Amino acid sequence: QVQLVESGGGLVQTGGSLRLSCAASGRAVTNYLMGWFRQAPGKERDFVAAIAWSGTSPDYADSAKGRFTISRDDAKNTVSLQMNSLQPDDTAIYYCAGRRSAYGSRRSLQSYDYWGQGTQVTVSS
Repeated sequence: QVQLVESGGGLVQTGGSLRLSCAASGRAVTNYLMGWFRQAPGKERDFVAAIAWSGTSPDYADSAKGRFTISRDDAKNTVSLQMNSLQPDDTAIYYCAGRRSAYGSRRSLQSYDYWGQGTQVTVSS
């Protein structure tokens, strides 16, 4: 089993930045596909970004392109999401997720095996 714990959320003003971290334990996630999703109040959980086991080929939702950067440090068993130029629409609970399979859509919630409990990001206008 893999446990994922997110941190780094908080309250920030429009245009500000936050860096979310996801710490994995129980097993090394070196060969796992790791992703970030978010869920705003009253809305479905949406894909934000994903990164392959090699750290290559990051994938971003259109809303995240150019503003967010996903990265991983396999030596520390962590995945991060740097978020810049934050907007009120970015307000949501952000979830870290991981899966063993490298195949299939990275944007599918159902394809992920493990989830963290989420961290709240609030962007004030």
